[in-house]
Amino acid sequence: MNFNILSYAIYGLLTCYIILWVGRLFHKNGRIFILSLFKNNIALTDTTNNLLLMGYYLLNIGYAVIQFSYWKQIQTFEDLISSIALKTGTLLFVLVCMHYSNMLGIYFFAKKTNSFTIKS
Repeated sequence: MNFNILSYAIYGLLTCYIILWVGRLFHKNGRIFILSLFKNNIALTDTTNNLLLMGYYLLNIGYAVIQFSYWKQIQTFEDLISSIALKTGTLLFVLVCMHYSNMLGIYFFAKKTNSFTIKS
């Protein structure tokens, strides 16, 4: 029995859920950092935040779709589980690396402009 179609469906649903959930979380909670960088310019902050979200979605969903072409033939249930776990783990690792590189960039940009003050 070929488990590839089942693994594609599980991986696709799982990664889309993770990407959408993390994207909404970053969009909501990252706004305050962008707002402080743009010196409380709300229009520019919201536009930038929305563009970052769309870029995030395009990049990560594109990466997840490309992973389908590197999938090897799955013959057993164990291969199905390990394959989905490996691909999902790789995606999560990419998300973590992107998040920390973005936070590092925001930190250095804010430090350079001396505008990193969060106002409630």
